[in-house]
Amino acid sequence: MKTLKIATRKSKLALWQANYVAKKIKEKYPEINIELIKVVTKGDKILDVPLAKIGGKGLFTKEIEDALLKGEADLAVHSMKDVPTELPKGLEISIVSDREDPRDALIIKKDILENIKKQVDINKIKNPLDLLPKNAKVGTSSLRRKALLKKYRPDLIIEDLRGNVDTRLKKLEEGKYDAIILASAGLKRLGFENKITAYLPEDLFIPAICQGILGIETRIKDTETLKYIKHINSKKAYYESLLERAFLKEVEGGCQVPLGCHAKANLESKKIKAKAFIADLEGKVFLKESIEGTLDEAQNLGKKLAKILLDKGGKEILEKIYKNS
Repeated sequence: MKTLKIATRKSKLALWQANYVAKKIKEKYPEINIELIKVVTKGDKILDVPLAKIGGKGLFTKEIEDALLKGEADLAVHSMKDVPTELPKGLEISIVSDREDPRDALIIKKDILENIKKQVDINKIKNPLDLLPKNAKVGTSSLRRKALLKKYRPDLIIEDLRGNVDTRLKKLEEGKYDAIILASAGLKRLGFENKITAYLPEDLFIPAICQGILGIETRIKDTETLKYIKHINSKKAYYESLLERAFLKEVEGGCQVPLGCHAKANLESKKIKAKAFIADLEGKVFLKESIEGTLDEAQNLGKKLAKILLDKGGKEILEKIYKNS
C-alpha cells in the first residue's frame, strides 16, 4: 500500500489543514495510506517575542522543509501567508487550495460587547473598529494589523498577542484584552466562527499576502507525489497567490514591514484585480493603490503594483524601518 507522509506543525489549525489535504487525497485515492509527520518550528518555540522582532524568514516553515529535503516527508502543508517568496533549492509550492475567507476578524470580549449592543445596532456600523470603546486594549502581533489599527483608531492601546488560536481566544476571555484580531480563515476552519464579532472589510483592512490559502510544498520533479494531489489545486487561488507573492517579492517585505495585498481573480472573465498598501509602523504614512488586468498578467501585475507603491514613498518607508530595526 502506498503511503504519503505529510509534514505539518503541531498546532490545532496546522493539523486541521494537514488533515484537510489528507481527506482530499483519500476522497480520490482511498487506497492511499496517509501519515502525518509533526514538526516543531522556530516560530512555535518562541512565543514571548513578537514575530517582527525575531526576524528572519521561514519561521514556521524551515524545519518542515528540512523534513522534505531529507526525504522524511513527501509533502508539506502550510498557511501560504507563512511561506517566504524564496524557497529552498529543490522545493516548490506545487499546489494551492481553494481560498477560505481572507478577511480579518474582530472579536470583542463578551461583557464589553453586551454593553455595546445596548447602545448601538452593530449591524449598521460600517467600520467595525468604531464599535470599540475609546482607549480599548486590542491584542495583535501583526505589524500590518497594528499599522491599520493606528491609522483608523489612533486612541487604541495595542498589545502583543502570540500563541495558537485557542490560546489567543483564552487570553481574551481572561480579560487580558478588550478585543483581539485574528484571521477569519483559521477561526472558520476550527469551528470558531461564532466567536467573531465582525469582519473587517477588505477595502478598509487589506488582508495579509495569501491569507486563507493553503500551500502544498513538494520536492521538484516528484511526479509520483504530484499525481495524488494535483486535483486539489485551485486555479482561482493560484492566480491570486501568484499576484500577491510577486508583490511581496518585489517589495522584499516580511514580518518587519506593515503591508498587505489582496487579489481577486475571476476565471470567467479571465480578469484579476488587487489592492495593496505599505505603511510606516505608526500608520501615519499610508500608501494604498489598486491594479487590474488579465489572469495571464497576474505575476507582472503584482510586481507593477509593488513598484507603484515603492515609487510613491514606499522605498523610503522600508529604508527607515530597516535602518531602525
